Amino acid sequence: MTLCYRPATPQDAPECLRLRGLTRENPVSVQRLAELGITAQSWAADTASGDLPGFVALEGGAIVAYCFGAARTGEVVVLVVMPAHEGRGVGRHLLGLVGALLRQLGHTRLFLGCSPDPRDRSHGFYRHLGWRSTGEVDRYGDEVLELLPAEG
Repeated sequence: MTLCYRPATPQDAPECLRLRGLTRENPVSVQRLAELGITAQSWAADTASGDLPGFVALEGGAIVAYCFGAARTGEVVVLVVMPAHEGRGVGRHLLGLVGALLRQLGHTRLFLGCSPDPRDRSHGFYRHLGWRSTGEVDRYGDEVLELLPAEG
């Protein structure tokens, strides 16, 4: 089946929360997200207000991947790809869409939290795409990576 991409809507929030717990690496349950203050209601409200813009990838009408960023800070908040869709360029494409949107909002520096463990796929994925370590660690114990505009 062919994938299609579209901007995320507030109605996508419950499914995005559910899928977050089904990732192969670093799954986070709906319950754990709620403990962190992230609920379907808060996610939908942040999406509706424009504070949390994002994109979803759909196959056969079902969300199979998504990426969201923080409009105010330039942070890529979350990138999720279901295991059956890994290695197909879906994450790269979604990251590019969110990155371009954050740049349009005026951010020259994008950043995100990533596993510091080189055995995790995300560790190499972001670095391969040009993201560099800041040497900082966020409140979740993730390494902070940044992407600056290309020089030249």
